[in-house]
Amino acid sequence: MPIEPMALFIASSLPESNSDSFASRAVEWLDDFQLFSLRMNDKLSTLQLFVRVAHTSSFTKAGRELGLSQPSASRRISELEEEVGAALFVRSTRAVKLTEAGTDYLARVEAILSALNEADDAARGTTELRGRLRVALSTSFGVREVIPRIGRFMSAHPALHVDLRMADDRQDLIVEGVDVAFRFGPLKDSNATSTMLGRCPRILVASPDYLANAGMPVEPGDLDDHSFIMGPPGAGVRGWTFEKGGRRVMVRGEGRLTISLNEGTTAAAVAGLGILATGSWGCRAELCDGQLIPLLPDWAVEPIEVNAVYPAARAARPAARALVAYLADELKAISV
Repeated sequence: MPIEPMALFIASSLPESNSDSFASRAVEWLDDFQLFSLRMNDKLSTLQLFVRVAHTSSFTKAGRELGLSQPSASRRISELEEEVGAALFVRSTRAVKLTEAGTDYLARVEAILSALNEADDAARGTTELRGRLRVALSTSFGVREVIPRIGRFMSAHPALHVDLRMADDRQDLIVEGVDVAFRFGPLKDSNATSTMLGRCPRILVASPDYLANAGMPVEPGDLDDHSFIMGPPGAGVRGWTFEKGGRRVMVRGEGRLTISLNEGTTAAAVAGLGILATGSWGCRAELCDGQLIPLLPDWAVEPIEVNAVYPAARAARPAARALVAYLADELKAISV
């Protein structure tokens, strides 16, 4: 019912002496309420626009997603910055980048929007996972272990969209808007909220052709005479500790070939270009078909922890927790 007829309807039920003054006050109150509602909706839509600009680094792209022109999107963000009292973006002719204040604001705003979505789900009495789940992970782990398994998870949650952001460098969870990241090796951020997904066996491998030419190492010390294939800088340490019968031997690998993608290092090992130190999850297929051979099988090497890491300063989304629990169960068979 429109505001004025609603007020008149309420006033008509009152004594005549009070009806005119009450109708006036009711219209004023309802006008204020409508204005408040419009402002709240406008603020929420502006915050949603801010998040999309932060993730796309473009007023044009973010505006298009939300049905706004580039000038309108830019104007609304400028108004938001004026309201907040801080510059949230650095603008250039090529891109729009978050400021330090913008990065902090993004983390807090995304937490608020996520909480509102979850509150809506709770009010509806549903535990259905909805929205877009952004997942950061390495290329090799994504291609070899996650993609073959994620179909059943998506079938169980048809209203959920999954965005797999695969790269072998460590994405910034806040800037990229990531909900959960899968990380191999020790976690650098001690304040991060994380869940251990499993432990991946660490092994050294080489191709039959390489070993035919360079010889099969029998002891860890023999590795000094071999060439290693080096992976991405963030892929792990350049040294390994081997254990056998209470004896510990530390070996550092050196190589002339460095490759920025883990999948590339596996391909190089198959091509006979050197020894590769890697997690077994990254070359299980090649081990099974004989393209790669495990080295020093009698010597134990510390496995690699695989952790699910959630963005700091906000609670993990239910969809992120559900995916982590699903993959942890799926990977039990190949974990140690």
